[in-house]
Amino acid sequence: MKTSLTNTIWFSEKRKNLLLLLNEGERDIEQIKKSLNVTTRSIMPQIKILKHEKLIKQEQENFSLTTIGEIIVNNMLPFLDTSRIVEENKDFWTSRNFDAIPAHLFSRIRDLGHYYLIEPDINHMFELPREFVDNIPKSKKIMTFVSYLHPSFLTLYLKTALTGAEISLFLSEAALNKIRKEYLEQFNELIGMDNTAIFLCEENPRIPMITVTDWFCYICLFNEEVRYDHRDIISFDESSLEWCHELFEYYRCNSKELCEITNNV
Repeated sequence: MKTSLTNTIWFSEKRKNLLLLLNEGERDIEQIKKSLNVTTRSIMPQIKILKHEKLIKQEQENFSLTTIGEIIVNNMLPFLDTSRIVEENKDFWTSRNFDAIPAHLFSRIRDLGHYYLIEPDINHMFELPREFVDNIPKSKKIMTFVSYLHPSFLTLYLKTALTGAEISLFLSEAALNKIRKEYLEQFNELIGMDNTAIFLCEENPRIPMITVTDWFCYICLFNEEVRYDHRDIISFDESSLEWCHELFEYYRCNSKELCEITNNV
């Protein structure tokens, strides 16, 4: 009875883990047993199957991936990384609204890497998250899109701009209107600084806030009811910073830079 490659790889945790291990480089049987915490008796039948399917090869005492094995594993990794992202906090990811994320970036959500889910204490629900407030002043280059304007937001950014940090701030129409009504003087002080650039997003992305700096990114997403429930993610992985920079380039193409604003609508 012929077995499909799909069954060969996915129906055995030992075979899948062995392929992933050999993707890091060749190993002998003792290294395989130690890395996978298996016995010779349990792993040798799996090695035999993978050799039969020509996914791995043996040269003297060492095992390694074949060319087709490398192709298979390299195509497994995106799926496994995406699965890990979702499984770590399945309730969060399955209840988010992703309308603001373009398809080419949504398909690479795995690039967020090793992230942390921020769930605020109910006593601090309406404060800017501590993880965000603590890391912004340490940043030298900041890009932020915001549609939900917290009362402390501009104060934090103005203080950070005064340290010389380079800031690009993208606003939704709703955030701009709120600034006109409540924060105009403070905002014009920020917009008048040489190290700041302010943009109006004409597309109005449905996202509360997203920030990327030279060393971390902070992402707030609406839930399925398009409400902000104060559950956010933060990541320091290089891949997440690159992902967020690509998102801002997408926003920039649909934005216009502002030189000043008045209280006229």
